[in-house]
Amino acid sequence: MEKLSVREARQPEAIGRQAKLQGWIRTRRDSKGGFSFLEVNDGSCLANIQIVADGDLPNYQTEIKQLSAGCSVTICGTVKPSGGKGQVTEIQAKSVQVHGWADPEEFPLQKKRHSFEKLREWAHLRPRTNTFGAVARVRSQLCQSIHSFFHERNFLYVHTPIITASDCEGAGEMFRVTTLDPANTPRTSDGKVDYAQDFFDRPTYLTVSGQLEGEIYATALGKIYTFGPTFRAENSNTSRHLAEFWMVEPEMAFCTLQENMDLAEQFLKHLCGELLSQCGDDLQFFNDRIDDQLLQRLGDVAASEQFERLSYTEAVALLEKSGESFDYPVTWGANLQAEHERYLTEKVLCRPVIVYDYPAAIKPFYMKVNDDQQTVAAMDVLLPGVGEIIGGSQREDRLDVIEAKMKEQGLQPEDYWWYLDLRRFGTVPHAGFGLGLERMVQFVTGMANIRDVIPFPRTPGNAEF
Repeated sequence: MEKLSVREARQPEAIGRQAKLQGWIRTRRDSKGGFSFLEVNDGSCLANIQIVADGDLPNYQTEIKQLSAGCSVTICGTVKPSGGKGQVTEIQAKSVQVHGWADPEEFPLQKKRHSFEKLREWAHLRPRTNTFGAVARVRSQLCQSIHSFFHERNFLYVHTPIITASDCEGAGEMFRVTTLDPANTPRTSDGKVDYAQDFFDRPTYLTVSGQLEGEIYATALGKIYTFGPTFRAENSNTSRHLAEFWMVEPEMAFCTLQENMDLAEQFLKHLCGELLSQCGDDLQFFNDRIDDQLLQRLGDVAASEQFERLSYTEAVALLEKSGESFDYPVTWGANLQAEHERYLTEKVLCRPVIVYDYPAAIKPFYMKVNDDQQTVAAMDVLLPGVGEIIGGSQREDRLDVIEAKMKEQGLQPEDYWWYLDLRRFGTVPHAGFGLGLERMVQFVTGMANIRDVIPFPRTPGNAEF
C-alpha cells in the first residue's frame, strides 16, 4: 500500500494501485444502496477525489455515516476508473480511519459560500477553501519561479537584514525595534530617549527594503537578488496596502537603466509563462470564478514581444490629452496614480508599459540624476488590471551627486557612511528593481484585495493569528 496525494491518485496511471490517501472530508453523500460517496481533499490540487465506502466496512454506521466537512481521514483502498463527471479515477475504500472530527454545528466552513472579508476572520481555516488553497499553490509556484529565474541567470541569492538602522526610502514610515520598556523609557539629561541603553545602542527599525544592503553585494559579486519580508508603518487601510509584505529585489553591477528594464520585462514574462504551464487548474478556477479575463492577460504578458516604453513626460502628455476626468489631476511633477497607470495600460496602449525618467523631486536620493538635472533614471513597469508592479532605477554612482541629494532630502550623509563608501572605492554604474510579491499574486489570480493573497495579513489594527 503506497501513499498517494489526491493529485497523484486522480491521474490515469494510478488506476489499479493499492493506495493510502490522507486528507479532509469536503462532503459526504449517502446512497440508498447502502454505501457512501466521500469527497476528500488534501491540498495537493484544486480537485477532490471521490471515495466509495461500502456499507459492509466495520465502522460504516458508527463513523463513516457521521463524517462531515472538515473531518480528517486516512483512506486505504484501490484506485479504480470512475464514471463520474469530471474525474478519471475514484478509490474503492478497504478501510476508513477517522483522525479528527469537526462538529458540523460549530465548524465555520460549511457548504455555503462565505465572503472573502468573512474568511479573513478565519485565517487559520481559510486555506481549506478552494479559493485560498488555490492562492497558496499559485503563490508557492510563483516563489519557485522567482528563484529559478535568477538561478538560471547566475544571480546569487543574498539574505539582507530585517533589522536595520537605515531608511531606504527616506519616508520615515518604519516600525521601531526596541527592548526598552515603553512604560519606563530611559532618558538622557536633555529628556531624549537614551538609546545607549537599547539592545542595538541606536534607533533600529524593521526594514522597508533590502536594496541598500543588496548594493553592497552587487558591487562586489556582480549580480544578486534578495527575497524576503519588508515592512511599512503606513496607516493605509486599502485593498492595495499591507504593513508586512514580501519583496524581490535584484541588483546588478555594471548595469544601465535600459538593461534594468530588459531584465524586468524578461522576469515578468518568465513568471507568467511558468504559472500558465504549472498551475493550469488553479488559474482556470480564478478565470472562471474571479476574473474571466485573467488567462488572456497572463497569456498576453507571457507572449508579448516587447512592453511599450515611454518616458514619464510622454506618459503625462498622453494623459493630459485623454479628455478623461481623473480623480487626481495630471500635472508634470506629480506621481502617477493607479487610475493613470491603468488608463495607460488598459485604454490607451492596451498592453504592459514601462514608464521611465521620472521627475527627480518625487524620487528617493539613490536614483541616478539624468543630464537634464530635472529627471532621474527611474522606471516603473505597469500591467493591465493592477498598474505598477515593478519599480526600479539605475543607482546614483557619483559620490558628490548622491551626497548633495541626501542633504537636499534632509538625510545625514554620515548616517550612510558605508553606503557612500561604495562610491568612494571602485564605484560602478549599477541598477536594480523591486517586485512586491503580493501585488504579483494579485495580478496572476485576479484577487481584488491584497489581504487575500498573503496567509496572514498585517494591516492597521490587525495582527491576529
